[in-house]
Amino acid sequence: MSKIFGFSGNDDFCPRGSIYTNPKERSLFLSLGNHVDVYFPSRKRSRVNAPFVFSEKRFEQKKQTSLDVLPDECLFEIFRRLPGGEERSSCACVSKRWLMLVSNIRKNELNNEKSKSEEEIDETKGEDMEIDSDGYLSRSLEGKKATDVRLAAIAVGTASRGGLGKLFIRGSNSIRGVTNIGLKAIAHGCPSLKVLSLWNVTSIGDEGLCEIADGCPLLEKLDLCQCPAISDKALVAIAKKCPNLTELSIESCSNIGNEGLKAIGQRCPNLKCIAIKNCSLVGDQGIASLLSSTSYVLTKVKLQALNITDVSLAVIGHYGKAITDLVLSSLPAVGERGFWVMGNGQGLQKLKSLTITSCQGVTDTGLEAVGKGCPNMKLFCLRKCAFVSDNGLVSLAKAAGSIESFQVEECHRITQYGFFGLLLNCGAKLKAISLVYCLGIKDLNVGLPLLPPCKSLRSLSIRNCPGFGNANLAVLGKLCPELQHVDFNGLEGITDAGFLPLLDSCEAGLTKVNLSGCVNLTDKVVSSMAEQHGWTLEILNLEGCTKISDASLVSIGDNCPLLSDLDVSRCAITDFGILALARANQLNLQVLSVSGCSLISDKSLLAFGKIGQTLLGLNLQHCKSISSSSVDRLVEELWRCDILS
Repeated sequence: MSKIFGFSGNDDFCPRGSIYTNPKERSLFLSLGNHVDVYFPSRKRSRVNAPFVFSEKRFEQKKQTSLDVLPDECLFEIFRRLPGGEERSSCACVSKRWLMLVSNIRKNELNNEKSKSEEEIDETKGEDMEIDSDGYLSRSLEGKKATDVRLAAIAVGTASRGGLGKLFIRGSNSIRGVTNIGLKAIAHGCPSLKVLSLWNVTSIGDEGLCEIADGCPLLEKLDLCQCPAISDKALVAIAKKCPNLTELSIESCSNIGNEGLKAIGQRCPNLKCIAIKNCSLVGDQGIASLLSSTSYVLTKVKLQALNITDVSLAVIGHYGKAITDLVLSSLPAVGERGFWVMGNGQGLQKLKSLTITSCQGVTDTGLEAVGKGCPNMKLFCLRKCAFVSDNGLVSLAKAAGSIESFQVEECHRITQYGFFGLLLNCGAKLKAISLVYCLGIKDLNVGLPLLPPCKSLRSLSIRNCPGFGNANLAVLGKLCPELQHVDFNGLEGITDAGFLPLLDSCEAGLTKVNLSGCVNLTDKVVSSMAEQHGWTLEILNLEGCTKISDASLVSIGDNCPLLSDLDVSRCAITDFGILALARANQLNLQVLSVSGCSLISDKSLLAFGKIGQTLLGLNLQHCKSISSSSVDRLVEELWRCDILS
């Protein structure tokens, strides 16, 4: 560069010699480098705001030229010839126009021509050049953040950083929401996409999903919920272009019907899971076509709130050869015959889990047939089925001897006789029983004959069954000596007289106990539990047991070294009880809840500090006698513990 200013002879920059007599004054000319369009290599490239032309009298500003004057076609050709993803990402940051142009470049449209030397360099990088096809990145857009611009940015930004594998869109911006344009950008820039979930996106239609089908052939999971603009046309496109599809979930999509499901069944040989809910156009034809085409691969089926009839259940019973999990919910047009035919179809030999909810067509006859047709069923759940009685429940238990877990909820024709019938007829594999809000269950008024114990039962949950009382508990204690998990939430009818015999009968040792809402239990029960089962007890919930006081905490502190979760919310606990817990040498609580204990005050601050050395969660909500300043001190001291106040 110094030679430029040291010219002599006829070729001098100035014919009469240098314009500076002192060579040091050359720096004055170089200082114009920020304004004059001359060649001057420097370590930091100066940003040129506006080029000038040097003349004898003055500097004249020229009109700035911009690439924006080029049409989209020219810019597109320029962008697709850029050497790498980082360069394209930088261009996408310039303007919204450039972003949308870059995001619409397909992978096969990129000009990747390289010189021989560049290819040799790439060979030394090995697998690093292939990370854009892995598809391990996950992105989620919700509400106002869900816009086309953000989708375009995701398409450009993830292309060179591992490739987008999962995309979740929940809702949309009410002003500039997600449309087919944004989904088109994802389709062009993210060929590695494997999971797509669209919830409550009304502005995306067939065009956008068809673009996904064309650009994302590796798609494996598709979840559509409340997408009224998407129809069978898009589903057919997915079926044709995405043969790797394994999971499909459709909910409240009013324009998707039988044709789309038929195409999925015929074109997607790897489909394993299907869930269809509240789609008015889906009928027997679509379900039958889907199931008959995927009979040897489909393992999980969920049908809810559909206008299907007994025909669909007959198809399930005949073609469901690979189904292991089946959920049938809110099917008003399905009757007793449908469940009977499904059970007698002998196609559900591999079924392990069956859930039936709000199906008024379920009767005792249908349940018995289902039990016979599903010999390997391990989990059975029945909810809100008004016409099922004790006979149906016991018949199912006898027919399906492999059941390990039985759940019954809001079936009011089930009585205590059906409950004990389950215990006696479910076989040696039964491990868990759950009864929730069954108003037909009453306390036993007559004694039962001597019955063999059910030694396999480990978990018993009877919640919000107001008729369940002490007499039933006494029988349970004799029938179930190996209980470990007990949940009696909301049983106001049980007292110490009924619960103490159960404690004496549990030989294995209780580990998880929930007595929330059992308002008639006292400290005597807790003290006995701590003494007999203290070395196994891990979780204890006494929320709302208003007769439980500090005496229970003293027993817990002395006898329960393995207890990690304790809830005494809305109990008669005072500062003395908290102090007793703090003094316990063996106690290692991780979660403690004293919400609503108004007798606990600031005096327990030091005790909470000591207990908190092992705590991960502390609930002090609605403790009116604890000041906010004390809570602030605890938050500062117990920085590893999440404190609710």
